[in-house]
Amino acid sequence: MSQTLPIPLDITNQGLASYVQAVNAVPMLSDEREHELAVRFRTHGDLDAARELVMSHLRYVVRVARGFSGYGLPLADLVQEGNIGLMKAVKNFDPARRVRLVSFAVHWIRAEIYDFVLRNWRIVKVATTKAQRKLFFNLRKSKNHLGWLKQDEVEALADQLDVPTDTVQEMESRMSSSDVSFDGFDAGDEDGAMISPAGYIPDMRYNPERLASAADSEAERQEQLDSSLDKLDERSRVIIRRRWLEDPKSTLHELAEEYGVSAERIRQIEKRALNTMKDQLTA
Repeated sequence: MSQTLPIPLDITNQGLASYVQAVNAVPMLSDEREHELAVRFRTHGDLDAARELVMSHLRYVVRVARGFSGYGLPLADLVQEGNIGLMKAVKNFDPARRVRLVSFAVHWIRAEIYDFVLRNWRIVKVATTKAQRKLFFNLRKSKNHLGWLKQDEVEALADQLDVPTDTVQEMESRMSSSDVSFDGFDAGDEDGAMISPAGYIPDMRYNPERLASAADSEAERQEQLDSSLDKLDERSRVIIRRRWLEDPKSTLHELAEEYGVSAERIRQIEKRALNTMKDQLTA
């Protein structure tokens, strides 16, 4: 919908203050007019009706976005993400339920802004699971001081959100730390270079021990594969090699034509040979 409902109010070009003034000047819709427009869009796909619904609710996006201003992200970006959520809400709104669009849309608006904050608050993603995402936003609301949460506060929050106390403490630690430059602040400062991750995280890709171990493992796997192939009859061995070990791989129909049997028969031979090899490799 974001591609078919262009909003002629570009925050980037005209500035946030002008944008807010413009969206507040758009007339609000009555209950009857809103229902009429929603029915036209849902029933007939009337994009003009959908556009009017979006435009009349942009003021609410600004209001919701301001509630996320404490995360250090540009308000204009938050508003733009909220607008995407509003357009998704209009697309999914069912006028037959007889609820106002704003009550339905606020959840879509918040969802888009939530996702944007999580993706952009830090370079390193701090919340990956559902429990961590709940904690990320609730921790900021629950902390009533600048220091770390007390144990009873941790337990109360964990009980409220139905998550383990360890998860609360881990998320608090992530939010309290800051991003660190991998290469350090100044390449000429030896002390600064040593405390940066580049100073103590080794590159193990070319470690001789690891390379030798990988080569030995590869040689052992190849030896086991050759041994299991040798235990097959010649036809089964050829079918396995041409179906799995050669490039380009032969199809069942190509092999069936070559051996003068059906493709199903080739599949049966292949399956039996693979089971035999599996037994040999796991023995």
